[in-house]
Amino acid sequence: MTLPEDYAERVYAGVLGKTIGVYLGRPFEGWTYDRIQSRLGDIEYYVHDKVGVPLLVTDDDIAGTFTFLRTLMDNGFDPELSAEAIGDGWLNYLIEGKTVLWWGGLGNSTEHTAYLRLKNGVKAPVSGSAALNSQVVSEQIGAQIFIDGWAMVSPGDSDQAARLAKRAAMVSHDGEAVHGAVALAVMEAMAFVERDTNRLLDKALEYIPANSVIAGMITDIRGWHQREPDWRVAREMLSDQYGYDTYGGNCHIVPNHGLIVLALLYGNDDFSDTLKIINTCGWDTDCNSGNLACLMGIKEGLAGIDAGLSRGLDWRGPIADRIYVPTADPSWGISDCVLETQQIVNAALALHGDKAWLPKSGAQFHFEMPGSLQGFTVTDGAGAITNQLGVSQAGQHALRLQGHGLARFGTPTFAPSADFAEWTEQSWNPYPLIASPRVYPGQRLNASLLQGGGASVRLYVAYYDANDDVQRVYSMAQSVSEHADLSFLVPEEAFPAFEVGVETAGTVYLDCLGWSGEPRYTSTRPLGRRRGGSMWRRSWVNGVDDFMAMPWVEPFRLIQNAGRGLLIQGNRDWRDIVVSADVRCHLGICAGLAVRVQGMRRYYSLILHRSGEVQITKVIGEETVLARAPFEWELGQTYQLQLCVRGSDLIASVDGLEVLAACDKTLTCGGMALVIEEGRTATQQSVVAPA
Repeated sequence: MTLPEDYAERVYAGVLGKTIGVYLGRPFEGWTYDRIQSRLGDIEYYVHDKVGVPLLVTDDDIAGTFTFLRTLMDNGFDPELSAEAIGDGWLNYLIEGKTVLWWGGLGNSTEHTAYLRLKNGVKAPVSGSAALNSQVVSEQIGAQIFIDGWAMVSPGDSDQAARLAKRAAMVSHDGEAVHGAVALAVMEAMAFVERDTNRLLDKALEYIPANSVIAGMITDIRGWHQREPDWRVAREMLSDQYGYDTYGGNCHIVPNHGLIVLALLYGNDDFSDTLKIINTCGWDTDCNSGNLACLMGIKEGLAGIDAGLSRGLDWRGPIADRIYVPTADPSWGISDCVLETQQIVNAALALHGDKAWLPKSGAQFHFEMPGSLQGFTVTDGAGAITNQLGVSQAGQHALRLQGHGLARFGTPTFAPSADFAEWTEQSWNPYPLIASPRVYPGQRLNASLLQGGGASVRLYVAYYDANDDVQRVYSMAQSVSEHADLSFLVPEEAFPAFEVGVETAGTVYLDCLGWSGEPRYTSTRPLGRRRGGSMWRRSWVNGVDDFMAMPWVEPFRLIQNAGRGLLIQGNRDWRDIVVSADVRCHLGICAGLAVRVQGMRRYYSLILHRSGEVQITKVIGEETVLARAPFEWELGQTYQLQLCVRGSDLIASVDGLEVLAACDKTLTCGGMALVIEEGRTATQQSVVAPA
């Protein structure tokens, strides 16, 4: 089966829909219809300001959807990807208590329950089975909310969508939860080639048992829709027959799947009306709204989303494509809808044996989706941003940056502010922002600009200093007439960098912007007069039980109570690097550092092991020792460790002397980490440089 001609754009519409739906429903998640009516009325547009929360937030619905799909990439884009492999991905990308999931405890949070099973050696799909976890726990909504990616890599292929969705769902769920997830995935996959809602529902029913509750409920709702024109009356019928008082637990699949079907039918193919119904109905609003808006985005395309503009409903503008995907692999912690679209499209291309889609030579910001902004907003001064087609000779998209006086136009590459990062870490918010920067000192920022009419332009990188105050570094200003390429090396002081962009006082077209090269910087806790560099601390993805930054004693004090912990930084832009750090292990099974880190269970490491050895290991789920040698190290003694990775070669040094070498081709890119297993270690500074 070939991919549809408009496949990439329809995926983008689906990703946008997912994002819009989640952000729309998140502020009143769990509210009943009556409470929504009394407090907010019908939900016709974003209402975050009415309940005092930000519009752009970290959320499990977005993070889980785009995280678990990455197990396809980790397993060579195998179309027969197993539930066990997806479960292994959970253990790699999740940090218990910190990323993606609601960590509500065993038997309370379905996903946390499944994670604990996986962590304790129970493989998927048994990890999500009703036999192990009970029917009520295993039939909650989580399998459905994470399902969209499996459908979007399977355009028009209902068999593949159903197969992948079922296996992904069974990592954590069973029974009706799996049926609901499969039904939705089939509808989304077929929406690439079929717009008729009833045909989509017919197709979905082919893939779930006819005697299932989900199948019977879909049939009932279709019958109500045929004879009852008022969706509010149909909602009452659904609540009476399939409501929360009938199906137990915190958030059961059956009532919420029913609302998706109801809103899909009564929305009459109108994106905005459909979102109004699904959100006004209540219950698990962000989950239901996100799933349904993804389906509507795929089915109706960008035109369907933008149709709301005629009614003053600008769904896309306030978001500007911005999303957060916090995981143990920080490569996509700060993300955008175009980046996630590209990941999905390239997964589908790989499943078809085709080459990857890399617009504008792989630039991180290429704006090739119609109307896309990729997070760019006016960050200082006054101006306007629009995406325009046909600016370059190739007829591609570019951003029109219009400065009314001197203005800066930037996009986030790390936490956009200390206040926002702190907001996500409040005790009542289960989804903190965990990410490290995308851009690092030593890398080169590059941009291509067009038709500036002689406007003076310079690139900039904004970063947090030792007091978490905002500082900026700039390239040399350059006049842009028809075309100009700007470039500058990010200096060492620009860490952690949280924004990149363009400054101009005129109008110019940004064709693309990105960065290249390996990082070169030294990291130690900055000594500031205020806060003490809290954003420096947040620039590390904390995969240890406790990361204590004590600048006058130990800038890095890592404590791991059980198992192995990693303190991670960097991303999959990094390839050939050398990482150095002083390591003093006060207690532990092993301590050291890692390179090409792609999560908690995908990396190479150099460790001092309590068996009296120094080792180079590879961790891909399980640990394999690639090279080892006797080394009688002592607790409380400081050792200078260095691990160099270049191509498939790994070279390890201790105190300046090469001690081990190994060769392995499994991992080709990734960040770095400090490593501790069951104990405490201290480090004064780490250094990353090109190999």
